Amino acid sequence: MSYRLAIFDFDGTLADSFPFFLSVFNTIADRHGFRRLDEIEAQGLRHHDTRAIMRYVGMPAWKLPLASRTFIGMMRENASRIPLFDGVGEVLHALDRAGVRLAIVSSNSEQNIRLVLGPTLSGLVGQYECGMSVFGKASRIRKVVQRAAVPAAHALYVGDQATDGEAARKAGVAFGAVSWGYAPIEVLRRVAPEREFGTPAELLHIMRS
Repeated sequence: MSYRLAIFDFDGTLADSFPFFLSVFNTIADRHGFRRLDEIEAQGLRHHDTRAIMRYVGMPAWKLPLASRTFIGMMRENASRIPLFDGVGEVLHALDRAGVRLAIVSSNSEQNIRLVLGPTLSGLVGQYECGMSVFGKASRIRKVVQRAAVPAAHALYVGDQATDGEAARKAGVAFGAVSWGYAPIEVLRRVAPEREFGTPAELLHIMRS
């Protein structure tokens, strides 16, 4: 089916922020007292879910908000280093022209997202729900759907991690998995996405049956 409301995760879905995340991870780990990673370890951990990664680096759940705030602050200072994936801008414009409502639900900050998107693209997004835990997206997705006055069956949450799929399920909307983000598509298939997108250009299928 086609969807009337497209809700996007940001990091790893619209923005190619993983290289920046790797570049600052050990600084964040030192600041908050969990295990450093080398690049080989970090790439291997992409095949595991968020909870397993936290256990591996010795990060208790209570430290996640602190580490997230540090990452968000570092990204704000380096927003010019974070590119969108190729074709994302064109896709957002095309969806908007086709009448698909756009929203973003992300653990990153709205300020960072607007900085990376730029004024034109950020203006296409009708709703931002930002700054929550990666485990707290379901209630924000439900809020976006309610505000848009769109039936949940006509909404799609697009993300790059298994936690995004879990949040979509809890919120009662379909999940679209992207293959270019933080987690490989094989990991995302464990949560049985309704849609898979192999390239950003394929996000145009959101508006097609």
